[in-house]
Amino acid sequence: MFSFAPIRRCCTLSLLWVLASACLAGASATLLLEEPYGTLGWFTATGHAAVYLSGVCAETPLVLRPCAPGELGAVIARYNGVGGYDWVAVPLIPYLYAVEKTEDIPLFADPKLVSFLRDQYRRNHLESIAPDATGGEAPGGNWYELVGTAFDRTSYAYEVGTSPQRDLDFIRAYNSSQNRSHFRTVSSNCADFAKDVINFYYPKTLHRSLVADVGISTPKQMAKRMVKFSARHLELQPVHYVIPQVPGSGARSTAVHGVVESFFKSKKYMVPSAFVSPIFAGCVAAVYMGTEETGRFNPGAHALVFNPGRELEAPLGAEDRRSYQIELKHMESADPVENGGSLSGKEFAKKLSSAAPAFDAEGHPMLRVEIGGEMLNVGVAPANVLGVSSSRMIAQRILEARLQEELHQGNPPRISGSDIEQDWRLLEQLRDVSGNQLAIRSNHPLPASPAEKENRP
Repeated sequence: MFSFAPIRRCCTLSLLWVLASACLAGASATLLLEEPYGTLGWFTATGHAAVYLSGVCAETPLVLRPCAPGELGAVIARYNGVGGYDWVAVPLIPYLYAVEKTEDIPLFADPKLVSFLRDQYRRNHLESIAPDATGGEAPGGNWYELVGTAFDRTSYAYEVGTSPQRDLDFIRAYNSSQNRSHFRTVSSNCADFAKDVINFYYPKTLHRSLVADVGISTPKQMAKRMVKFSARHLELQPVHYVIPQVPGSGARSTAVHGVVESFFKSKKYMVPSAFVSPIFAGCVAAVYMGTEETGRFNPGAHALVFNPGRELEAPLGAEDRRSYQIELKHMESADPVENGGSLSGKEFAKKLSSAAPAFDAEGHPMLRVEIGGEMLNVGVAPANVLGVSSSRMIAQRILEARLQEELHQGNPPRISGSDIEQDWRLLEQLRDVSGNQLAIRSNHPLPASPAEKENRP
């Protein structure tokens, strides 16, 4: 006799799978591995770790709540010396770019503009944990790490799906916990906090390495474990992407390392150690060689590119990158000398070093630049870069400097096809004061986008 039991079991499993997928939709936990920057010592080469929760938002920097429809979630992390608190939560866009709207993200990050944007956000949203110093000035301390992290460094994101119910459990647990700092570099650092958050959602997923990092939690170790976990749980729809450092005149971040790897690859420590204690240096080398897998781990491998407001995309291909580089050189060489000539990003940044950051009448960031005794308002964000015709030459140089850096060859990827097309169109509009596309009139036509090439017969 025919039995319906197998069919019922199959339908039940299918229904459970659909329900599980629905629960995961719109909720995710993302480990952020952030590259090191600055020259504070070999240990800073380990970088920083944080967690982005797409379904958890910040009612205040210290109080969590479920996100409303359309909200992007918050980044939660542990910092040393920020108001005495163990963790702070900041909305995603301010955390990355120190502004609240994607159209206000600067196209080129001058250090004075970055400091200005950070302080303005602090005054509006972070006074409770980073109040004004004496005289109303910005306070000292590490509060600046809470906002605008993409101005300082590139970050790598490792995302897995979660559920709204688990988000609620997390909110209740962390809102009711005693949020007082117990930061310790060796045993309770930023990577330890990120490990605890991910393990809250998926227990025993992340752990330290006793060999490669001598028992210290490091961001790179957490990322490596996250990749392995994702490979075993494809049902969580894992996604890996890179958040590029914003082009600018500040120093670029550097590759992230583990503890032993940092020591082994630092000549200023390894070479003297070899003279003072060859046995110690040999032990370090042996440990590094024995854990070579950690050193070979490439955070940017096979990563998509993040751009706020758009879907994740594959990086710009090498052939298209070279085509854009050639065309950009042709554009710069065609510029008349009296309009500033061809300037690299760093060279042009020197011209802007005396500019004063400000907001325009609509609240978009801009720079006030003195040219020939006249003060010009220069829009520096997509929302206003085309707005002031008298400063279009300056804005054009900003776009050229941005493109030069985005098109520079290297790892990790810096830009996707859609990103470069958007920036290129802005540059065309700035160059064309009469409303026509100057690139079309030139002898060097605009290179075809990857999408256009695919559609060719």
